[in-house]
Amino acid sequence: MNVSNTGSTLPRRQLGRYLRDLRQQVGLTLDEAARLIERSASSLQRLETGHAERIRLLDVRELCTMYNADETTTAGVIGLAQQASVKSWWHRYGDLIPKDFDVYLGLEAAARQLTSYTPDVVLGLLQTPAYASVLVRGTYPNDADDEIDQRLGLKRKRQGLITRKRQPAQLNVVLLESILHRVVGGPKVMATQLRHLADMSTLPNVDLRILPLRAGIPLGQPAGLFTIIDFAVDDHGERVEPSVVYLENLTGSLYLEHNDDVRSYYESYQAIHHIALDEFASRNLIRQVAREYAS
Repeated sequence: MNVSNTGSTLPRRQLGRYLRDLRQQVGLTLDEAARLIERSASSLQRLETGHAERIRLLDVRELCTMYNADETTTAGVIGLAQQASVKSWWHRYGDLIPKDFDVYLGLEAAARQLTSYTPDVVLGLLQTPAYASVLVRGTYPNDADDEIDQRLGLKRKRQGLITRKRQPAQLNVVLLESILHRVVGGPKVMATQLRHLADMSTLPNVDLRILPLRAGIPLGQPAGLFTIIDFAVDDHGERVEPSVVYLENLTGSLYLEHNDDVRSYYESYQAIHHIALDEFASRNLIRQVAREYAS
């Protein structure tokens, strides 16, 4: 079965990322992998860069087998290939792509800047192990301890995106003040989490603001969690990939690529950012609430 190259480019780019990472993990060159599936290196390169005119599901399956991909990863990669022709990409958990296959992970790993409004819980990239553990166990109550540990390990690995020494990603985030007072795991966990937030806010690549409850509803209606993902620029200052808006809820995720949608979310973030506390007042408030939990 072939999948045409029309519609959203995002599933194709994600498919390419996962196939490239899987190939590199087993130590195969582009030429070697292409020869094993009897395709040209240029064809495989187009597949890995999201530029394939046609995507053959047979090739994708063969590559997953050759790369020793596990069952979940294989199902997720094939699901991405099947969604390569959709016009706007709504990824529903369990619909072609397994819930445990983290589609967002590939986008986040390639990001140079993440801009997020977070109204309910601390953004995952800024969570402490204890805080994250409470949330993960609540989300996956039937998972065994080793499965929980794997999920937490992945989250810690993802946090390296903003703490690594070489080219850390820029993180811009506004947290709603209620996050500071919503107790996750008890006072000790909260005190540690808020001290960590304050410390992270001192990093040169982190702009962290608190939107106070007294600010009301700056957009005129409540806004849920959203993250705008920007990628690297080339030598001419052009983005190597278009920006993406990521929206998540309990049953799935929506990815927006249209320029007007991305612009609208940037304008919304700027409106929220404008009315939020500045970085110093935000840090002082976080530390004040942390002291209250510790007392």
